[in-house]
Amino acid sequence: MFQAPSVFTRAPLPPVTREPEPGREQTPAPTTAAPTRTGAPPTAPQRRDPYFDNVKYLAIVLVAVAHAWEPVMDGSRAARALYMIVYTFHMPAFILISGYFSRTFDMSAPKVKRLITGVAVPYVLFETAYSLFKRYVDDAPDTSISLVDPLYLTWFLIALFIWRVTTPVWRTLRHPLPVALAIAMLASISPDIGDDLDLQRVFQFLPFFALGLLMKPEHFQLVRRREVRLLALPLFAGALLFAYWIAPHMQLGWLYRANSAQEMDAPWWSGAVMSLALFGCALALTIGFLAWVPRRKRWFTALGAGTICGYLLHGFLIKGAVYTGLFDRHTWLSGPVGLVIVSVVAAGAVTLTCSPPVARTLKFATEPDMKWAFRKDPAKR
Repeated sequence: MFQAPSVFTRAPLPPVTREPEPGREQTPAPTTAAPTRTGAPPTAPQRRDPYFDNVKYLAIVLVAVAHAWEPVMDGSRAARALYMIVYTFHMPAFILISGYFSRTFDMSAPKVKRLITGVAVPYVLFETAYSLFKRYVDDAPDTSISLVDPLYLTWFLIALFIWRVTTPVWRTLRHPLPVALAIAMLASISPDIGDDLDLQRVFQFLPFFALGLLMKPEHFQLVRRREVRLLALPLFAGALLFAYWIAPHMQLGWLYRANSAQEMDAPWWSGAVMSLALFGCALALTIGFLAWVPRRKRWFTALGAGTICGYLLHGFLIKGAVYTGLFDRHTWLSGPVGLVIVSVVAAGAVTLTCSPPVARTLKFATEPDMKWAFRKDPAKR
């Protein structure tokens, strides 16, 4: 049975017996199928499309670079504009792909096990690790370990867990996207939601996950058409000009989707308006990004399998530099040359942390083998 993987994992597309895979350039996998971890009988091998590994790798590079810009971009209007553009679509792209690969998720035992070991356990481990890292490296002894208040980038794991658990609900609804948009709009004007589990982000990014659930392989074929790639060029050029114009005036909090409008001292109604506007902008830029991702295997395609490592580890590098005062001591990093160096270092670091040796080393935390925690046959009691 096909198991819906995390957005980070290198997972096959849905079986061709249900719907065709996007792209035809990849050759079939070998005919020998290995037994599954859960002990289920081998299934027929499934072809893969390297396109999605390319998407994940390039998206995680953008995530790392944008995070690295945060401490050094204040003196540069251009850097702030680039940051705004990247932040508009990099997480929506990740979330949309995550929704796409969650289409077959149900509450069956194998998929629940995969959800626990691949999402819930890494969340617990890295939420704890980031809390301890801040406590000792930032000399903040009052930092508590709280699994209900995600620290830094761990919010995405708990959000993915919630979205995936609710996937059967969204698959049942006749019009999931309008419902998800309504929830996002309501969340943006509801300051009483609070910080627990970063529910503001869970609700406000929800439309992209719901949209991913609606996507089919042929939609990605349309996105990758030559006409779409050509249209993406003026789209990004126009977005850059607009972002440069609005950069000094726009609160970045709108892009983080972590607060309601009232919490950002904006009129309550602006939350609903900005939710719709940002969804449209993010969707357009995501399509433009997906249009230019290479279809075939490249030198970085295999790195798409290790994006969970890149995502979870690059934060230690960036926060470590902040906690130790690296950016404060070297103010020249806020200049043009410094921004280029910061970008290259961030991209190189996340590339290394996505590599197979790192993925194998960190597998105990990102994909632990927890046979001891589950029944061999949940149907038998």
